[in-house]
Amino acid sequence: MPTRRGWIAFAAGIATWIVARLVASRDLHMLAVGLAVLPWLATLLIRWTPTRLEIRRHLSTARASLGSRVDVHLTIENSARTTTSFLLIEDGVPAGLGRPARLVAAGIPPRNHQTLHYSLVCKQRGRYDIGPVTIYLTDPFGLSRTRVEALTRSELVVYPDVEDISAAGLVTQGAGSGEAAVRHLYRSAAEFYTMREYVEGDDLRRIHWPSVARTGRLMIRQDESTRRSSATLFLDTRQSALGAYGSPGFERAVSVAASLGRALSVAGFALHVGMVEKSPTLMTDQQMLELLAGTSPSRAQALAPSMANLRASSPTDSTLAVVTAPPLANEVALLSRIGATFGRKIAVFVYPVNPSVLSVDATAELEGRMTAARASLSRAGWDVYLVQPEGRLADVWRLKRVGKLLAVGSSS
Repeated sequence: MPTRRGWIAFAAGIATWIVARLVASRDLHMLAVGLAVLPWLATLLIRWTPTRLEIRRHLSTARASLGSRVDVHLTIENSARTTTSFLLIEDGVPAGLGRPARLVAAGIPPRNHQTLHYSLVCKQRGRYDIGPVTIYLTDPFGLSRTRVEALTRSELVVYPDVEDISAAGLVTQGAGSGEAAVRHLYRSAAEFYTMREYVEGDDLRRIHWPSVARTGRLMIRQDESTRRSSATLFLDTRQSALGAYGSPGFERAVSVAASLGRALSVAGFALHVGMVEKSPTLMTDQQMLELLAGTSPSRAQALAPSMANLRASSPTDSTLAVVTAPPLANEVALLSRIGATFGRKIAVFVYPVNPSVLSVDATAELEGRMTAARASLSRAGWDVYLVQPEGRLADVWRLKRVGKLLAVGSSS
């Protein structure tokens, strides 16, 4: 179809033809016909010119952290036997990453290619599909343009903000626990876990003779094993508690969960991650970040079903970390009952909005809930932290640990 410039040329041709008729000028008639016909000739030229373009997109990374920059490379290959016309290229970019990228490529010779570049800034966590690519072919004068769309897409996962906090001291406090691993003694020597080669000084009574006969080497029974301490991370994804997707409160809660999960995983804990509509599942650090990158608010209203599922699905005597908004009185009682089956318990309360933007009554109600929840859960053995929507978990985490060290020092 003709472009805006093409329509202007066509209108100019019609106007010139009218003037030529009034003044009876043969030369103006010829000029008018040329102006009126040229945009349509350009349209036929573009449509009849064989176009065979292959498009490949390459991302510098398919997994990015929040705030990082991702470089995108678009390779346009001309598989036809003629040079392409002027190309205007638009690559679809989701709103969470910015505006669609618009690029320009000159004529590409046959059997050749051209690579174009642009960058994306990861401003919001999420799972994004980049594409499709739309190519507009124009004639040298820009009078006509046709559109070609390539459905190639590339997935980009933007992880939530992960803060650097220490997981020291979060180990389960139950029997037989250690910092990131616990030692488990079997009830009988026959129930050994594994074997190893004899080392000088080992108890000869621990030699496992069937293994010696099979391997020809002295083998020692290993009567104790090491298993990892477990931790359960629960993120309250209710929209009624923390707000909608992209809101400061919800995004801060997701960031807090990612930070806690990363700290526990790095410290060696076997991490189970659960949400309002998701049972606790054993995950690696990478799997947790993948899950949190695409987490969206839930329409569920009650917390009780999720808590019951949490207690039934989580390992006993493990560390529990709950990320939610300041709870109501009935939710505080629920957390206290659930926490009785766990060892170390942590609650991080995230304000859904900054109290400074609320009315006086709403601010008093929110802070009253927070004060009551902190007092009740602290008496039940919980470590309670409060994070503002614009705040940082690392800051309150550090202050809490410093306060504990000072308290221990003063008591000694």
